[in-house]
Amino acid sequence: QVQLVESGGGLVQAGGSLRLSCAASGSIGSIIVMGWYRQAPGKQRELVASITSGSSTNYADSVKGRFTISRDNAKNTVYLQMNSLKPEDTAVYYCNLKGGWWDAWGQGTQVTVSS
Repeated sequence: QVQLVESGGGLVQAGGSLRLSCAASGSIGSIIVMGWYRQAPGKQRELVASITSGSSTNYADSVKGRFTISRDNAKNTVYLQMNSLKPEDTAVYYCNLKGGWWDAWGQGTQVTVSS
């Protein structure tokens, strides 16, 4: 079983920055894809960014140029650096990691951006 622990959410003013972290533990094996999703009130969960084992990245159009996803394979950790935050970035952010035989979600961390 794989467990994910997220950290780094909080309240920030528009234009500010936050860094989210998600660390995996347990019977991990190889991590194929690491990603961050978010869900705002009344909206569907959406992909924010993802990174493959080969370090290929993918970003939602709404965050391109502002957010950066990265991974530390030695620590089984994925990060999301969020800069130039906007009020519309307010949401609960979830990490999702997929391995060879498992698919795990973090508990979610609240990000609130005030105008």
